[in-house]
Amino acid sequence: MDIIFLGTNGWYDTDTGNTICTLVNAENFHIILDAGNGIYKADRFIRDDKPVILLLSHFHLDHIVGLHILNKFNFPQGLHIVGQEGAKDVLELIINKPFTVPLADLPYPVQVQELTEGVFRIPFHLECRYLEHTTPCLGFRFELDGKKVAYVPDTGMCENAILLAEEADLLIAECSLRSGEQSPRWPHLNPQDAMQIARKANVKCLALVHFDAARYKTIQDRVEAGMSISDFKDVVVAFDDLVIEI
Repeated sequence: MDIIFLGTNGWYDTDTGNTICTLVNAENFHIILDAGNGIYKADRFIRDDKPVILLLSHFHLDHIVGLHILNKFNFPQGLHIVGQEGAKDVLELIINKPFTVPLADLPYPVQVQELTEGVFRIPFHLECRYLEHTTPCLGFRFELDGKKVAYVPDTGMCENAILLAEEADLLIAECSLRSGEQSPRWPHLNPQDAMQIARKANVKCLALVHFDAARYKTIQDRVEAGMSISDFKDVVVAFDDLVIEI
């Protein structure tokens, strides 16, 4: 299973990267985690007819702004978008005229499915839990190819993040804040928070993404974040176009 970090910034694009988007290429599926501007690169890695499933955590613009370029792609197998309750209404409002090409006018079929907390088969095993953020935000956990992957986007420290990450082979966790920083009014994680979740959940590998563009202005800033938790057994500091295998 390949994990391709298409966009690793939070908030806005900079020279360090595009806004958040991660592609998981599994044996029988392509799974896209959020749709920041990094999603425009997805067709570099999706060149077959395996199902494409896009998991949207929430509707802050840095997580959905890339949807306006969906007409760039040619997915004859179609696109299956999964989001929280209300996703259909939000997408009908934003991914529509006069802002962009409506989903119904794309050159391939698009299905939008709404989920809440729970365990589902879509058709693979998917667990959804709400995280702690300023707006409802779903974290995801899925099992494919004998691997467990957890995705914990925008959140403060919370029990659901630990439950999603339990015994995961890979935890992809946001890292918006700098080391030691807290932001009670706008819940996000710093590197130590992400490590604490990974340790409590007994995660094998922790990947840090969604680096706040105003706080992490250089790749070196990200490297230092990783170094601040280097005593964790396996930490990946993500940057755009990085590919890892699990």
